[in-house]
Amino acid sequence: MKPKVGFFDFTCCEGCQLQIADLEEEIIGLAAIVDIVEFREVLTGSAPFYDIALIEGSITRIADEERLRDIRRRSKILVEFGACAHLGGVNKLKNLRDATTVRREVYGDAWNMPHLDTYPTRAVHEVVKVDAAIPGCPINRQEFLTIVKMLAMGLPPKLPDYPVCVECKKRDNVCLFDIGQVCLGPVTRAGCDAICPANKAACEGCRGLVPDPNKNSMKEVLAKNGLSLDEVFRMFTMYAIDPEVLP
Repeated sequence: MKPKVGFFDFTCCEGCQLQIADLEEEIIGLAAIVDIVEFREVLTGSAPFYDIALIEGSITRIADEERLRDIRRRSKILVEFGACAHLGGVNKLKNLRDATTVRREVYGDAWNMPHLDTYPTRAVHEVVKVDAAIPGCPINRQEFLTIVKMLAMGLPPKLPDYPVCVECKKRDNVCLFDIGQVCLGPVTRAGCDAICPANKAACEGCRGLVPDPNKNSMKEVLAKNGLSLDEVFRMFTMYAIDPEVLP
C-alpha cells in the first residue's frame, strides 16, 4: 500500500500548493510512490486517515486551531510547508500591533464582527507537533519532492544547515552588499539555490534562520556597509524572524 497523502491549507495565498500542481509530469513520478487522497487545488476527495499530511498556511483563528488539531490526530506524519506554515509568514506581522487597531484598519466599520477574533497568528508547529518542515516562499519544488520521497521511504528528511551565502558563492553571484543592497543571506537557511540574489533581489529570509546563525559575521557585514540592525529591522520582520537573534 502506498502512503496516503493529504494537502491542507489555512491562511495563505496557496502559492506553495500551486508549486506542486505546476510539477506537471514530475507529479506522475510522485504519484507512483504515494497515494494523493486530498488536495483541493487538484482533485476532490478526502480520507479518514493520512500517512502524510502537508499543511500550508498560518493559523489565524480559533477555528483554524481546532481544524489543525483534528488533522494532526488523523495523521501519522505532519509536515508544515511554506513560510506561512513554517514561520507564520507575512500574516504574523499583525502580531506586532494591537489586535483591535489591526481589525479597525483592515475591516473599517465592520471591525467588530463576531468571527474577527483577536487570535494571534501562529506557525503550525506553535500549535501542534510537526514531524518535518519544508521552508520557503514559495517552496522549492525539487526540495519538496526529495522530502516527500524520503518520508514515504521512512527516512528522516534533512534541511541544509548553512546560509544562502554558500549557494551564492557556488553560483558566482555578486554579493548584493557590494552593489549597495541589503541582504539577509548571511543568516538565512539555504536550499533555494540563492534564486533571489541570483536575480539581483535581496534575500528577505523566507526560509527562516540557519541553525546557530553567525551573529558576529552578520554584524560585521552590516558595519562594513554602514548599516545597523535597526535599519534592516523591517527585512527581518517580513517573515517573522526575530531580530533579537542578533543583539
